[in-house]
Amino acid sequence: MRDGRFTGEFLGTPCFREGKVTRLEEWLAARRARLADFAVSRFYSDSINDAPLLERVTHPVAVNPDARLERLAAERNWPILRMRL
Repeated sequence: MRDGRFTGEFLGTPCFREGKVTRLEEWLAARRARLADFAVSRFYSDSINDAPLLERVTHPVAVNPDARLERLAAERNWPILRMRL
């Protein structure tokens, strides 16, 4: 905000695409941990925008994925869950 008005500018790292990985690493570092410290890590997503984080965890899962994420999940043999909404 500037002069009481929203500017539309980001404050810090946006929690989007690679920014999710950065935010996770920052959150873990504040707890003196790293993703590699965990034998199992899971992330569920429906969007190709989350591919950077899906690629970092031990158990990525695509849930009702968009077309691009569905292709990536199929290529990488990630589980694909389909749920009725």
